[in-house]
Amino acid sequence: QVQLVESGGGLVQAGGSLRLSCAASGSIFSITAMGWYRQAPGEQRELVADITSGSITNYGDSVKGRFTISRDNAKNTVYLQMNSLKPEDTAVYYCNVRGYSGRIYSLNTFDTWGQGTQVTVSS
Repeated sequence: QVQLVESGGGLVQAGGSLRLSCAASGSIFSITAMGWYRQAPGEQRELVADITSGSITNYGDSVKGRFTISRDNAKNTVYLQMNSLKPEDTAVYYCNVRGYSGRIYSLNTFDTWGQGTQVTVSS
């Protein structure tokens, strides 16, 4: 079992910044990728950013140049620094972690989602 704990959401004015954190714990053997997705009311869930174990990053077009994803492999934690926030960034942000759990001769893949954290940007 792998659990995720998200933190850092909240209310901020347009132009402001927030930092999200997501810590993974449990029977983790290795993590291949960690990422953030978001879902606004009435919209589909979309990729915000993800980062591989080799620190290769990928960003959604709408956040490029404003958001930065990073990870601390020792802490199994992923961060999302969000700058120059806009009202259209308002959404529930979900952490996603993928990898292998268990022991070396008995590995299972996992693809786990966090409970979501609300980010609201006022104009």
